[in-house]
Amino acid sequence: MANREELGIIKGARTGDRQSQLALGKLYLFGSAGLPKSAPTALHWLQRAARAGCDEACLLIGAHIPYDIAQQGGAEVVASYARASDAGVVAAGLVLAQLTLGRDDAGGALRAQALRGLKAAAQAGLADAQWLLAQHSGAGAAAPAQLREGQAWLAKAADNGVSEALYAVLGQAWEDGDAGQFLARALPVAQLLLQEAGEGADGARKPGAAPLSPQEVLLLSRCAELLQRGAGGIVVDAAQRQRFCELAAEGGDRAAQLSLGLWFARMDAQGSRVESSAGAVNFKRAIRWLTQAGEQGLADAWFALSRIYIKPEFSQRSVSEAQSYLERAADMGHGAAQLECGIHAWRTRRDGANNDVRAAYWLMKAAAQGSAEAEAALGKIAPSAVAAPWSAALGPLTALELAASQPLLAARLELAGLFGLSRAEALLVDVNAADQGHCLVIDIRASYGRSKRRLVLVRTAQQRQALERIGRVFERLDCGLAGPEGNYRQRLYRLKTYLPESLAEPDGGLLPA
Repeated sequence: MANREELGIIKGARTGDRQSQLALGKLYLFGSAGLPKSAPTALHWLQRAARAGCDEACLLIGAHIPYDIAQQGGAEVVASYARASDAGVVAAGLVLAQLTLGRDDAGGALRAQALRGLKAAAQAGLADAQWLLAQHSGAGAAAPAQLREGQAWLAKAADNGVSEALYAVLGQAWEDGDAGQFLARALPVAQLLLQEAGEGADGARKPGAAPLSPQEVLLLSRCAELLQRGAGGIVVDAAQRQRFCELAAEGGDRAAQLSLGLWFARMDAQGSRVESSAGAVNFKRAIRWLTQAGEQGLADAWFALSRIYIKPEFSQRSVSEAQSYLERAADMGHGAAQLECGIHAWRTRRDGANNDVRAAYWLMKAAAQGSAEAEAALGKIAPSAVAAPWSAALGPLTALELAASQPLLAARLELAGLFGLSRAEALLVDVNAADQGHCLVIDIRASYGRSKRRLVLVRTAQQRQALERIGRVFERLDCGLAGPEGNYRQRLYRLKTYLPESLAEPDGGLLPA
């Protein structure tokens, strides 16, 4: 409860006395026997005194009122910090910059003053000022000199314990591939996190340990990865490196989960066995971590699981389970899994009607990622077809006339030229039923007994666009032999009337298709 003297100060402050307002602001700022410490209340009375022209009130505001309270004030508070900064109060320069630099309505003179105060605070060693100055120097399309200056302030802020600055420096070092710089700064932090986490009797994380932040988890994961590769020339105890990986995996980092799963399975990402003196294989724990990594979108984890489930020494060996995981990895773009899925589908093509189509699909995916083996397999499954001379024998004028009078025949001739179809295939194929997206299934055995079922790959965007356009021509038509085009002989006769005489006669190669 306020004493008699303090009550007099309160009364004077309420009546507008500047010295009473200053005195009351000090009482609330530092506390007294009768009044509690209250920074917001202190700011209120000191600001009233500053408004009346009291310089000492401005200096007290700049030196003792932090940003989180100052931001609740108005333009007058900014002016008080500006006066305090000009008077040499270092902390005022930092708060002035925090209040000003993030606002679009701040004038140029005020921003320049805030930058001067911020630089003075940074040079005085205030870590938060160094961090803010680093952000401002590296923002936007800054000049190279400004970028270098920003990086220098960023390093100082990191050295002074600003966690945001530290993680920014580590992120830049990781992107630059500077393993030595990364480990030099990250390893002490990782070791401290390991010490804080502690270990229970079974080596597990203590229940009372504070949870790790996402940034800390990523730091541990990257430390473990670099140390495992031997990057940076820094060597630590293998058990400590393993603990980094375990903590990151427990924190949900998928790369650490994959690495830990592979370590328990004693194999690499390709499924090859890795010799280790760290103990026996533990498939149960490997499956646990690999499953978690796979569920977070790592195709390598599903591929590794497929390798585990086909191992003869695994007690729960299952070929069907392995194939399921392999297809998951292939769906997510894993090149080796796509190649294996394609080869498996081709080998089992007699077990399913469309297994050859699936084989072509997966092999084309693998070939697109640069697999020479997949490209060679595609050459056997669907050899590149060469257009027959007859399909390109029409002249431009004849082709235009044909497109106008016989659009279906014109579309079939274009299809034959694009995909190297024989005359019988071009005249009899059901275009929309044949289109499988990545390939055409050419199967006219029901109408032409001498033919064989085969695949033709859709390789280029031009082929894809033309196929969709041709498909729209046949979309609403019955392409069977009872449809508007007639039977095979009728279609053949119609074609003969438009081809040059040398190709239309039997010795020209048309009739004995």
